[in-house]
Amino acid sequence: MTDASAGDGIVSDTPTPQLRTFTIGELAKMFEVTPRTIRFYEQEGLLAPRRQGQKRIYREKDRVRLKLTLRGKRLGFSLAEIREVVMMYDAMPDGNARQLQRLLEIIDGKRAELDRQLEDIRLMRLEMDDVDRRAREVLNQIGQAAPQPSET
Repeated sequence: MTDASAGDGIVSDTPTPQLRTFTIGELAKMFEVTPRTIRFYEQEGLLAPRRQGQKRIYREKDRVRLKLTLRGKRLGFSLAEIREVVMMYDAMPDGNARQLQRLLEIIDGKRAELDRQLEDIRLMRLEMDDVDRRAREVLNQIGQAAPQPSET
């Protein structure tokens, strides 16, 4: 891709960041996902490539949205939560501040959910330890050797 510098008549082979485009294959390779994954996020409204016939042309904005979407998925965000945060970025002038505030709310909710899960796991481990202890006592009382517990 070439682009003329403003008014000086010099042609450069280096695209400006706003004009850089990507194919679906380039994005797939860049983020180590399949083209099918990228098409799925497009169907979900998270990406909006231009079309040239059958060919999809992704802009820098799409690359950033894909990066945010994949990060959100790794953090356990739902597609609805990701969509909400990403769409705010495109909205009104205060979109960035609103986006960050909503992101913090979602993170806070995810932390609370993880804390509940950790407590559930802790309680389940205690219960398992109690059942394990009682089963070993019974085996010991009837003269049977209990298997060694696994290392955890």
